[in-house]
Amino acid sequence: MAEEARDRTNRILTIPNLLSAFRILLVPVIVWLYCWKADYPLAAWTLTLSGLTDIVDGFIARRFHMVSNLGKALDPIADKLTQTAALGCLLTRFGAMWWLLGVLVAKETIMAFMGLLVIRRTGAAYSAEWHGKLATCVLYATIFIHIVWYGIPPAVSYALTAAGVASMLLSLSLYTAANLQRIKTGRQ
Repeated sequence: MAEEARDRTNRILTIPNLLSAFRILLVPVIVWLYCWKADYPLAAWTLTLSGLTDIVDGFIARRFHMVSNLGKALDPIADKLTQTAALGCLLTRFGAMWWLLGVLVAKETIMAFMGLLVIRRTGAAYSAEWHGKLATCVLYATIFIHIVWYGIPPAVSYALTAAGVASMLLSLSLYTAANLQRIKTGRQ
């Protein structure tokens, strides 16, 4: 039984992993549509497709017991590549996106370092928690609104940017506290 569970978590070719790989392939498409074609509606639809496949891959992984170690790594990589690329695109029109991009890069760097320490100490990789999902939703909403609302008023843009920064900082602080506890005790 334990060996069957281990085999399941070591699988590479699963539907959720293929969906994560598809999301990675959408990243250059989003950049091309936004920066070179200036087709903002299609860039927004492509970003929406990426987000929907993220939701579907998570549902399939949990519902059909297809959670894998590769998927635990590939899914956040697809998320961060998409987010970073979209913020980079938005920087061409909205200077305040530097705040989001800077906090995102700092958060993910700290999380990656702490995640490696946790894995070394506990031998386990942990899934996203509610606050991480909330930060991701706020960030994607901010990105999406900036893409589709071409003439967004500066006050609304700054408010959305501030909400994105605040949600990421909240998530970082909660993950940091949980990870420090895991490192200290050697367990969840």
